[in-house]
Amino acid sequence: MKHPHLLRTALVSSLMLFTAGAASAKTLNVVTSFSILADVVENVGGDHVKVTNLVGADGDPHDYEPAPQDAIAIHNADVTFLSGEGLEGWFARITKAANGAKAPVVVSDGIKTHEFEEDGEKTTDPHVWNSVANVMIWVDNIKKALIAADPEDAAYFNKNAADYSTVLQALDDNIRHQIAQTPKSARKILTSHDAFGYYGQAYGVSFLSPLGVSTESEASAKDVADLISQIKSENVHIYFLENSNDSRLVRQIAKATGANPGGELYPESLSDSSGPAPTYVELMKYNTALMVQAMNGSTQ
Repeated sequence: MKHPHLLRTALVSSLMLFTAGAASAKTLNVVTSFSILADVVENVGGDHVKVTNLVGADGDPHDYEPAPQDAIAIHNADVTFLSGEGLEGWFARITKAANGAKAPVVVSDGIKTHEFEEDGEKTTDPHVWNSVANVMIWVDNIKKALIAADPEDAAYFNKNAADYSTVLQALDDNIRHQIAQTPKSARKILTSHDAFGYYGQAYGVSFLSPLGVSTESEASAKDVADLISQIKSENVHIYFLENSNDSRLVRQIAKATGANPGGELYPESLSDSSGPAPTYVELMKYNTALMVQAMNGSTQ
């Protein structure tokens, strides 16, 4: 027969273990600015984050009209994540309404960005995620922010981040291998706007577009004429539409140059769950496969 004090000790120990387990099972309320970032945060946060995402599947992260519930979500969030570098110009409009909200975490901090002249001003290209190596920097920044908000679950976030980084490294290696199989002279593509600069630099593909880094910019008649001349002189034979913005201008340019359609790319938004790009990894695989197929002459 057990002594009463030993039984009490066992019960107290069990209760302490249960309480510790319950304390470590914290769920953070997290807000993300757009669908690609939401997927990466969910991979790092796992079951310990509840993500409210603002710009959903097939949405344009440049051009978004915040809703009143967005301000409420940001006000209540333990952590809010932005990509930054000028992508979410609309975010400032809801920060005042989200009174008392914590400062957002900019996940692109530490990434070497591209800058160039656009409309007479220096502009930073915000589409950093189109290089997988940059998303690995995102992962590290996300992990650190989640640990700061929930230090008791640091081991969980560290493991998720390490596992996901392994997947991303394999993805990066695979993209490089696929592009290497295409002729260098064929690695030229026309798209709707300048969203693939980081992809081009990382993987050796040239992209031309009538619009700048933002879908809110407008191309002048001279810009379009110059682009048509460049496409003809450089023998660009392929054009792609984009899932999240207007395709009329790129179709007109393609018609004027004789470029062939290569399909629809996902440069800055996931598809819905039934589409070809429901996660970041699937998006990069899909975009690469479509481009490689087109560059090798199998246009649709």
